[in-house]
Amino acid sequence: MPIVTDPLFYALAVPAVLALGLSKGGLAGVGQMALPLLALVMPPLEAAAIMLPIMIAQDLFAVWVYRKDWDKRILAIMIPGAAIGIMAAWALAAHISDAMVRIFIAVITLVFVAYNFVGPKRVAKEADKDFGKIRKPTVTGGAFWGALSGFSSTICQAGGPPYQIYVLRLKLAKMVFVSTNIYFFAAMNWIKVVPYAGLGLFTTRNLVTSLALLPLALAFNQLGFWVVRRLPEKMFFRILMVLMVLVSLELLRSGITDLLRGA
Repeated sequence: MPIVTDPLFYALAVPAVLALGLSKGGLAGVGQMALPLLALVMPPLEAAAIMLPIMIAQDLFAVWVYRKDWDKRILAIMIPGAAIGIMAAWALAAHISDAMVRIFIAVITLVFVAYNFVGPKRVAKEADKDFGKIRKPTVTGGAFWGALSGFSSTICQAGGPPYQIYVLRLKLAKMVFVSTNIYFFAAMNWIKVVPYAGLGLFTTRNLVTSLALLPLALAFNQLGFWVVRRLPEKMFFRILMVLMVLVSLELLRSGITDLLRGA
């Protein structure tokens, strides 16, 4: 068949696409729930290949909506690093365990959250205190976390935590944070087309399935725009930190489960 026909796939694809829509609307972190859901019924890289065309289409709308407030310096530092990470993932895709990558990303993210007052309260308080004050991004740190984001995004669609670990420290205003996030992942998604095509993941079946899910994804994008613009500053950062914890726990659970199954 030229399209995925498993009913269970679509039962999981609807909340996965909802997560992508909220993420592309600006609620950073939510989209990382999408791949673990679809990976329950198919190989993670195949699931990632189905989601990538959807994310690229969503990016076109999100970039237009958030076109005014992005931070050029952060992108200039992180995107080259992300490209290196993506190419490294391409080279290692046939040899590296998805489970180990999930566990690694989960651990470093949980450590970061613990450092920031074991939850969202400290980040929200600091965001209020330094609202509008942008700290200068460092080149070394940005290149490192950009590369890690590109690598983990290519392997298991978990590029958000490394990006957030670097950018949250800069205490950007909410809309600058959201807009820069949108631009960074839009650029990274286009770069990922190269390794996914090289790995033969863009089959007719996967592309037709992506097309079938696209209208729903674009509708959920609009919901994401609405939610982000109406969230107060403190609540936004609280939700963001909680989402980082939830995503990390899911990555940790799925990684350990996969390792045990493979043992």
